[in-house]
Amino acid sequence: MFSRRSLLALGVAAGTSAAVSLTRNPTGPARAAVTPHPGHGVTTHPGEVRPAPAGAPFTVPMPVPPVLRPIRSTADTDFYRMTMRPGRARILPDLQTPVLGYDGRFVGPTIRARAGRQVVVAQQNLLDMGTSVHVHGAHVPAGSDGHPTDLVLPGATRVYRYPNRQRGATLWYHDHAHHMEAEHVYRGLHGFYLIDDPQERSLRLPDGEYDVPIMLRDAHLDETGALVWAPDGPPFRTTMIANGVAQPYFPVAARRYRLRIANAATHRTFTLSLDGAEMLMIGSDGGLLPAPVPCTELVLTPGERSDVVVDFGHHRPGRRLVLADADGGPVMRFDVVRREPDTSRVPDRLRALPPLPAATSERTMSLGVNHETLEFAIDGRAFDPARVDITIPRGTTEVWKVTNTDTAFGGLEHNLHLHLVQFRVIEREGEPLRPGEEGLKDTVAIPPGRWVRLQATFGEYTGRYVYHCHMLEHSAFGMMAQMEIV
Repeated sequence: MFSRRSLLALGVAAGTSAAVSLTRNPTGPARAAVTPHPGHGVTTHPGEVRPAPAGAPFTVPMPVPPVLRPIRSTADTDFYRMTMRPGRARILPDLQTPVLGYDGRFVGPTIRARAGRQVVVAQQNLLDMGTSVHVHGAHVPAGSDGHPTDLVLPGATRVYRYPNRQRGATLWYHDHAHHMEAEHVYRGLHGFYLIDDPQERSLRLPDGEYDVPIMLRDAHLDETGALVWAPDGPPFRTTMIANGVAQPYFPVAARRYRLRIANAATHRTFTLSLDGAEMLMIGSDGGLLPAPVPCTELVLTPGERSDVVVDFGHHRPGRRLVLADADGGPVMRFDVVRREPDTSRVPDRLRALPPLPAATSERTMSLGVNHETLEFAIDGRAFDPARVDITIPRGTTEVWKVTNTDTAFGGLEHNLHLHLVQFRVIEREGEPLRPGEEGLKDTVAIPPGRWVRLQATFGEYTGRYVYHCHMLEHSAFGMMAQMEIV
């Protein structure tokens, strides 16, 4: 059973001085979640591990993940091949870290798709455990969604088809094998999937080398450089990582940049600021907002993305701006190194939202620990792939009122991610919508004891999809449910 301190650790509660092993019935469904990944090991007491020496920040440049090239293209489809395999990364400058990655990379190669043009990816699994590749935020047929039990077995290859019949957006792909999703993503099975929309070209937003994807996450590394994995280890993950490198710097010109920021941490919420500089938020999970939103702070729970434009033209060469997390400290630094002409802009209007159809039904649901079984649960029940929790007629629109019932021990944070659809957040209990939530979303934060209301339309695809907390340790231990579109 979960201990009180384990629950605190998974909630990243303040004041937790040590982590305690999650212990459950060894014959129960959560056993795989605490099983070491073969060849990598696991610790049940992360606080006892000797950490890697803290190096000087901002000594290594931030890499930009390479864009994967199609192996062939037809009139309407681009074909790719990717391999999930072990690799080694230099997260810290002087240490080699064993990782699991797409093409062996700690941040997998970026796929740049185009709205209305199909992408087909053959994913070969050269790991020693099953995997399931999910493009987070993609509107896809059920067979290509990466259902948590629809595994690519070791040595096998699976072909995923992505129609890209949706608006341009910053998406990302990651492993979703149930019970192993948190560990696999933590060890490196993540990458960007960007949908470029030709309709955005007339806006003249920064593009090309000035359109930069940045994947943020955290980690706990031991003195050898190895990733320390434990389901109750989030409080010890104090190494801040941008595009696979701890606290890098990134040279920029004195001009506008579009930064596509994704939170790929399995548990940490990032609260980001840039030395007080203004950031113009232009997009959220589902793509461009109706209008830019000025902000000096950016909050992203696990799985969320935000596109911001930063005008470094307000600063002279030689200026350095630190992107920092309110809890974890400096994440990366932008170094203004040169002047360049800039013909980009951020218009006052970006992209109109589709109309909200009238809802055909309303549902209520809850996220919280079942106090009888101490399982992470939705509506009091842990995930069971044999059970359909809700049935939704194809083409209908639903409003969900989702409550986080975890108020004990100071409260546990949760968020909710829906597969298949983007949704609109229409109401928050006791507070206005947060910046960016007026746009299309696929992941939404739900504070302890509060509810949110969201509205989604379930389009042409049928089959079984999941919805779950994207604090992936919570999902791995059961905070996931299944919907069937019929």
